[in-house]
Amino acid sequence: MALPWTLHGDGKTVGADEIVLPEERLTWGRTIGFGMQHVVAMFGATFLVPLITGFPPATTLLFSGIGTLLFLLITRNKLPSYLGSSFAFLAPIGAATTTGGPGTALAGMIITGAILALVGVLVQVVGTRWIDILMPPVVSGAIVALIGFNLAPAARDNFALSPLIATITLLAIVLSAVVFKGFLGRLSIVIGVVVGYVASVIAGEVDYSEVGDAAWIGLPQFTTPTFSGDQIGIYLMFLPVVLALIAENVGHVKGVGQLIRRDLDPLTGRALFADGIATVLAGIGGGSPTTTYGENIGVMAATRVFSTAAYWVAGFTAILLGLSPKIGAIINTIPPGVLGGVTTALYGLIGIIGVRIWVENKVDFSRPANQLTAGIALIMGIANFTIMAGDLSFSGIVLGTIAAIVVYHLMTGIARLRGTEKQRLS
Repeated sequence: MALPWTLHGDGKTVGADEIVLPEERLTWGRTIGFGMQHVVAMFGATFLVPLITGFPPATTLLFSGIGTLLFLLITRNKLPSYLGSSFAFLAPIGAATTTGGPGTALAGMIITGAILALVGVLVQVVGTRWIDILMPPVVSGAIVALIGFNLAPAARDNFALSPLIATITLLAIVLSAVVFKGFLGRLSIVIGVVVGYVASVIAGEVDYSEVGDAAWIGLPQFTTPTFSGDQIGIYLMFLPVVLALIAENVGHVKGVGQLIRRDLDPLTGRALFADGIATVLAGIGGGSPTTTYGENIGVMAATRVFSTAAYWVAGFTAILLGLSPKIGAIINTIPPGVLGGVTTALYGLIGIIGVRIWVENKVDFSRPANQLTAGIALIMGIANFTIMAGDLSFSGIVLGTIAAIVVYHLMTGIARLRGTEKQRLS
């Protein structure tokens, strides 16, 4: 069977004004090299999610690779993307694991993935206009921001376990982001982990007791989800993540389309569906939930190589890494102090992505509706407001998301009726 890619030019060079399109490739040696770059770009963030949540890293890598290949198939090899671990799930996974164990968290992931897949089907049929209406930039930015800022206490707790190592790690992230140029500059999180890890080894804070017993080749640890009607309140905590994933996927489609100068919007429904199915599969087996990765867009922008062939290489590589329990055991040796430094930066960056949505879309914060939509949602998320309704508990992310949608549409609707849209707060 013929492979779907045509060779770009001589397969060896890319002109200054040229790009390698998704349906093209370079020589296989170069394609494998670019695929490995994508593995490096996704690796730092992808393995952090299982470390933070307690899920097996090898299982996460396995399902990450499977999800990526599935994504490429569903999008017909037209949308280059890597599906890495999603940080949007961290808060509900943490709450679910504390309340009902890993099985309950996996059940929440499966529900979220299934809803996202259904949204993808809907988008494929009717388009994306309804998403823009439901979640204008001020609303989507607020939801993404509160998901990141809601995790601040978790970063603080890890930081407190080893303040010195956490500070070294954080400082390494900050400095590497501005000291290094090009591709290395985009790997500041990975560099921070490496520096922090070396400092931890010197300080005697790394435990290698489980590494020696782990096999080089073997199946990773699988965990089955557990569904219970008693956990409805926990499942509801996962629903706002659907909105964040929609925003991430739509942003990915538009970002790649802009870089290759193509309208990829018709693939949005397929992208959402693929990400949803990949998350469902990960939840069934005990991996981490997935999302499209901006880190890999950075690699494509820097190299001008958008070939999906490189992503097939990356996907298969992740699967092979997932089939090595020893690699998973090594990843698990990263101590809390390193995680404290990394999560301090990472959770803040997630929050700032929401702010970036506001900036890039020129959200007018002189309008009361925009001010109060963002302000109320962020306070509820950061302070983790909690409301009890019988046995159900609704926490900051749920309440903040509901507040952002309701406040915006209520205020703008009434303002239109009253003719007060241009009113300003004094």
